[in-house]
Amino acid sequence: MNSAMPTVSKTRSFSTVFLIEMWERFGYYGMQALIIYYMVQRLGFQDTPANLTWSAAAALIYVSPAIGGWVGDKFFGSRHTMLLGAFVLAIGYALMVVPASSADFLFVALGVIVVGNGLFKANAGNLVRKIYEGDNSKIDSAFTMYYMAVNIGSTFSMLLTPWIKDYFNAPYAGQMAWLPGAQNLFGDGLGWHIAFAVCCVGLLVGLGNYLVMRQTLNHIGSEPDHQPFKLWKLLAVLAGGVVVVVLSTIILRYGAVAKVFVYTAGAAVLVIFGYLIAKCDRHEKPGLVIALILVIETVFFFIFYQQMSTSLNLFALRDVDPAFRIFGVHLFNWIPAQFQALNPLWIFVLSPILALTYTHFASRGKDLSIAAKFALGFFAVGIGFFIYGAAGHFTTAPGKTSQWVMVGGYGFGSLGELLTSGLGLAFIARYVPARMGGFMMGAYFVASGVAQYLGGIVASFASIPDTITDPVQMMPIYTRLYNWLGVAGIACTVVALAVLPLIRRLDKAHATYAGYANVPDAAKGVPTAGSER
Repeated sequence: MNSAMPTVSKTRSFSTVFLIEMWERFGYYGMQALIIYYMVQRLGFQDTPANLTWSAAAALIYVSPAIGGWVGDKFFGSRHTMLLGAFVLAIGYALMVVPASSADFLFVALGVIVVGNGLFKANAGNLVRKIYEGDNSKIDSAFTMYYMAVNIGSTFSMLLTPWIKDYFNAPYAGQMAWLPGAQNLFGDGLGWHIAFAVCCVGLLVGLGNYLVMRQTLNHIGSEPDHQPFKLWKLLAVLAGGVVVVVLSTIILRYGAVAKVFVYTAGAAVLVIFGYLIAKCDRHEKPGLVIALILVIETVFFFIFYQQMSTSLNLFALRDVDPAFRIFGVHLFNWIPAQFQALNPLWIFVLSPILALTYTHFASRGKDLSIAAKFALGFFAVGIGFFIYGAAGHFTTAPGKTSQWVMVGGYGFGSLGELLTSGLGLAFIARYVPARMGGFMMGAYFVASGVAQYLGGIVASFASIPDTITDPVQMMPIYTRLYNWLGVAGIACTVVALAVLPLIRRLDKAHATYAGYANVPDAAKGVPTAGSER
């Protein structure tokens, strides 16, 4: 690094990454809020193909950072790769603006988004780590703020894009009549494409913001960032991206291929864990076994989590009263796709409460272990789904349940997220040896991706046949699934509690070797944020 380079504060460097992450998540969640509806209402998908297509795309989106992280760290540079990923994502959303009615065109657009997300996601987080490298006192708070960028971006986009879609679809269906062939291109669906255009604009705003503030990150990055730029490396990454787009399109196009891919990936993760546990040093085994148990528990959580963008999204469309009322007084209406914004809104409310709770108990030496928080998280998720399952008892009209059912269900689901997924990769950082850390984090993302697809399979149990159009008949199909998911959440709680004694023994053995014995969790430098959302 040039010694004459002016000193840049870590806060300014962090704010640059914070803002581009916020806008990237704005684009992603704006698209996610609509994608199931777009397939069902615009492209004519049945529920099951729509659920499985989006869940396969979500699986690829979660798997791709495992590759993108390596590209950034070892080949193209974390900073360069993050920027390229943002640009590719903008292209992906721009493709969704094209008024094509072909499902194959959608698959290509989603494939481009998979590549962009893979290049962006891991490297943006990696830059945050590099900004505060060696400053453990600030890394936790930095990732807490970074997680807020995710929720700020997702909240605004999930409230905005459904409104834009409805606003332009209804009153402005023919406003492009001056353009020859516009009616054939858009029909009454102009709003969909304007909403996706807003997602694209979000990425462009993020890139523009980076260009203005880029000097704050010139000294941050992996080793390839500090080497002279090589065009052939850029071309190599782009060529690899094209290959991944083609493979992603095939996986999304053919359900059988998607199943083989997902199940093979899941088996590979188990084989990797088994191999590492078998071959590692004896004193490393307890930590790896704990990590394996918690990864498996995380997989089950993401099956529940995937319902938000699949079955719960369709449930909100068909069986939820759009009117918010308090004591019979009508306040306002929500668009069905906007209900997903309840998740980040609840995260905003619950995060400081949990942080204060953790601090309170930790100061008294009574802090809960990560494994115990997982058990509580599953219990909260189970309660959330029982609330959805009781929707038929809180109807405001035949087949229409109160919006407060969604508020309560999302509240408990979000609490469960903070207690499980919200801990991010903390247990990988604690229990996996440093030499395996990067590889194991990649395996963790793959396992989470597998869970997304399994969540789509579960959502398909509430698929509504074309022959059923009455919300009254639809309601029990959804509530039956949600009650079973509530039972599954409680079962996961029981299992998580049952393995707690084993985890405590393993943790004690791990801590003894690591020199952590009798050291409170809060003093071990364990990350408490950095969710992979």
